[in-house]
Amino acid sequence: MGKLEGKVAVITGATSGMALATAKLFVEEGAYVFITGRRKEQLDQAVKAIGKKVTGVQADSSNLADLDRLYETVKKEKGRIDVLFASAGGGAFGPLGGITEDDFEKTFGLNVRGTLFTVQKALSLFSDGGSIIMNGSIAGVKGFPNATVYSASKAAVRSFARTWTVELKDRKIRVNTLSPGTIDTPILDAFNQEARDFFVSLIPWKRMGRPEEIATAALFLASSDSSFVTGIELFVDGGVAQI
Repeated sequence: MGKLEGKVAVITGATSGMALATAKLFVEEGAYVFITGRRKEQLDQAVKAIGKKVTGVQADSSNLADLDRLYETVKKEKGRIDVLFASAGGGAFGPLGGITEDDFEKTFGLNVRGTLFTVQKALSLFSDGGSIIMNGSIAGVKGFPNATVYSASKAAVRSFARTWTVELKDRKIRVNTLSPGTIDTPILDAFNQEARDFFVSLIPWKRMGRPEEIATAALFLASSDSSFVTGIELFVDGGVAQI
């Protein structure tokens, strides 16, 4: 029997990379998974890659109407949520002095506003004793150039976990933040080799992480293996945030 046998999970932004690897693993461990993505073609490809026990819902996590439609689908098909991985995120990067209002609105709109309402709108369907996982980043605790807005947005996500751990304690819903370091995903295709080499130079193990290493950490936080774990930030970063 899998560690998530019979569970219903929702994973946002799961059309590629870490979240897609997590969705695949959750299904392998017995869960039925609802995934979201903004682009229908990529969403359809992800559903096909997962192969079974999955429903894809086209949605932008910064759009509250899309979130409502997501949860209406979950309610109609399964009636409850046991695990939520609020993974959708992104950000604009640039030096202080060159940050635009649009940079701020888009980054905070997705990472902060989107995460808040992804969780809040799920609560009426959430099973007592369930698990909420939010996608953080080492950028929330480290100082990287050109990451002012992105880093601040991920620090806010970490703060959510502390507050919601207290607010949801009577329902025994665990709330944790999963904070990756540099993971070898398609997002990094936008960076040149010099930038990729710089990222690797910061990692004690001198390699990037793999999406599957995030997935196994998410499985730990989703399953009863972490039954006494709540309010934490779990770094999966090869040690970058610890040194």
